[in-house]
Amino acid sequence: MKNLMFTALLGTALSLAALSASAQHEYVKERPHEHVVKRPARPDAHHVWIGTEWHFNNGHYEEVPGHWDAPPHGRHSWIPGHWVKQRRGSYWVPGHWS
Repeated sequence: MKNLMFTALLGTALSLAALSASAQHEYVKERPHEHVVKRPARPDAHHVWIGTEWHFNNGHYEEVPGHWDAPPHGRHSWIPGHWVKQRRGSYWVPGHWS
């Protein structure tokens, strides 16, 4: 019984640690400037435009240019990413399929 209780507590602790790690944000004092990119022709009617995204790497955000992408199976729409400004600075919330 003690082993079962220990395993359950350990699993809960690890789950909470993973959730708190994923909730951390990478703040910057000044948001990077997005490059203006001419949108190429749509490959077909199934593709959706994914606007500029930002990935944090080595202490700064790197721009991932916009591109056309086909939705994954079971997903229908792209929810664009956006910047959030707080007292500590700004951080990027990535876009995702819904």
